Amino acid sequence: MLDWMKLKSGSDVRGTALGENALLTEHVAQCLGMAFARYVAQKEGKPITQITIAVGRDSRLTGPALLQATAEGISRSGAAVLDFGMCTTPAMYMSILTPGFQPDGAVMITASHHPYDKNGLKFFLKDGGLEGGEVAQLLTEASTLAPEDMPFAGAITAKAFLPTYMDLLRERIRKGLETDMAKPLLGLHVVVDAGNGAGGFYAEMLESLGAWIEGSQFLEPDGRFPNHVPNPENAQAMASVRDAVLRVGADLGVIFDADCDRAAIVDADGREINRNRLIALISAILLDEKPGQTIVTDSVTSSGLKRFINDWGGEHYRYKRGYRNVIDEAIRLNAEGVECPLAIETSGHAALKENHFLDDGMYLVTVLIVRAMKLKQQGQTLGSLIADLQEPVESVELRLNIQDEDFREAGKRAIQRVLDYANAAEKWHIAPDNREGVRISFDLDGGMDNGWFLLRLSVHDPVLPLNVESDVPGGVKQMLQSLYQVLAGCTGIDLSPITNMLQHDEAAE
Repeated sequence: MLDWMKLKSGSDVRGTALGENALLTEHVAQCLGMAFARYVAQKEGKPITQITIAVGRDSRLTGPALLQATAEGISRSGAAVLDFGMCTTPAMYMSILTPGFQPDGAVMITASHHPYDKNGLKFFLKDGGLEGGEVAQLLTEASTLAPEDMPFAGAITAKAFLPTYMDLLRERIRKGLETDMAKPLLGLHVVVDAGNGAGGFYAEMLESLGAWIEGSQFLEPDGRFPNHVPNPENAQAMASVRDAVLRVGADLGVIFDADCDRAAIVDADGREINRNRLIALISAILLDEKPGQTIVTDSVTSSGLKRFINDWGGEHYRYKRGYRNVIDEAIRLNAEGVECPLAIETSGHAALKENHFLDDGMYLVTVLIVRAMKLKQQGQTLGSLIADLQEPVESVELRLNIQDEDFREAGKRAIQRVLDYANAAEKWHIAPDNREGVRISFDLDGGMDNGWFLLRLSVHDPVLPLNVESDVPGGVKQMLQSLYQVLAGCTGIDLSPITNMLQHDEAAE
């Protein structure tokens, strides 16, 4: 019997959808479609026959069948369906806000950058994506349903939204460049790498505005992802778009994940701009337009990034990992009167206030392209904006498995042990913006605040992720040695990743 809660992944539904061990089946999709339609009707306070739900998918092999099944579940509930076919996750939400469409809710069939045999569902209402608790509620409701026994009632209508979404992006470019020209991007050379996901149309959109797109690659949807993982954090994927930019001499390259809610770029010199660099770049653009604003990021951003944002006249606000966490915190800060234009994770999830705080990688790239065009007219490149970003000399992420059955309590004990030690240790400084786990900064080799680690409890897994960065050579080793001594007496935590790295460093010396 299916354990439906195994399909919950944060605020999404996700699971294996291909092969004998598939958990996310067409039956499950039908049940979820019906459950979501009922949920939307309840939230809207309308009869279900007056509800319309939009459904879209990325390029995954199981996408067409799961979309059809989801649509059928919605139809059997009595609600109407708009079948968008191939789409992006951000576009699904934008359809709710766009005149001429405006469904009551939307479902995107995607598993983001995960392997081709996975798939999932993301759910949206007018006020944004569902929270984790709401998804758990949907799964519980879906597990009780048998939609195949019910007749089709709501109409299923094919209606493309991507052309309208492309128009919205075109308008943002013209607005940003303050022009009504038909071809405002003439002279700009952009390589687009869609990773065979849903974002290949972006190259067509840029070309329609006059951009030169020679060297663009993997634009055709292919759910096997045969060329590289569609993931802006993946080293092979970034190397692929970097090589394409250098080969054709482009001004920049852009890369999306499969459903286009995350992105990264490469500048004309082949410099990969993702993670801290991407945050620095969009922060510089926003703070150049209006200093004094607050930038919300997740907790693993570097000390150099904080200094960079401060130097640009902004305030860096670290918060918990998880793109919904940083978005919700940015919304909360704005409501309290703190002007915050951006919520962004190091993974590439970026949400701009001007775009309804929707995490939209394609919209982010569009804003960057506007600035790239302006800079080119001045003989400069995007990379020039982050020339002063101080990056760590050493950086590592380790994952410490928690072996106790009650992994949350064991993880909390380990974090508290570090906090207790840091409170009494002269050279350990608890970060003033410590909002997740424990972040400790160090004064290494006579310097000040030039190294740090963050130990936190994973949201879902029995793991303590550990991020360590140093601005001086050998700093990571120093901090890991100190941390190991503190954690050595802590039961239930596998410290072998720390010892293995220390032994590797000693062997290399």
